[in-house]
Amino acid sequence: MQDEIFRSQLLPQERIMWSGRPGQGVIFQPLDGLLIPFTLLWCGFAIYWTVSALNTNAPPFFILFGSIFVCVGLFMVVGRFWFDAWVRKATIYALTDRRVLVSQSRPFRKFTAVGLAQLPDIHLTERRDGRGTIRFGAARSFTGNSGLSIWVPSLDPVPQFIAIVDAPRVFQMVQNTAEHHRTH
Repeated sequence: MQDEIFRSQLLPQERIMWSGRPGQGVIFQPLDGLLIPFTLLWCGFAIYWTVSALNTNAPPFFILFGSIFVCVGLFMVVGRFWFDAWVRKATIYALTDRRVLVSQSRPFRKFTAVGLAQLPDIHLTERRDGRGTIRFGAARSFTGNSGLSIWVPSLDPVPQFIAIVDAPRVFQMVQNTAEHHRTH
């Protein structure tokens, strides 16, 4: 079924070597070690602000201001994990003999293809549960211009295979195929 989604996107004589889906459900990233405490403090302060504004009969602007920050805080604490899982549920990956392919149908349709001969840096991050993420580009920077991808990794503009089964084997396939393209 996964391969069928990519059939119409294949180049002449291109063949799929591997296809798969990202890990499902809530996935914690290494950066969450910093983000989770920050988001809990943010949300806690926003709730404190809003409750204090309500209890002291502050002007409606203060209550509205605090409520907006509570909503943002709740998204950062729990909503981002749900949203990321929702996006990954509608994502499929493929490795062909020529390209890396990523198809997403949420929150909007997006198809990404990167030629193996032009691949930039390739990074493998292995997890204890045997899954791993292969990133086809520069490592994500916490301080750089990464936008929403810090909060929702599946929206990162750099193509990646997130939390796939047997990632070291797929990584080796990518490296071997890319090397074959560079030498021929």
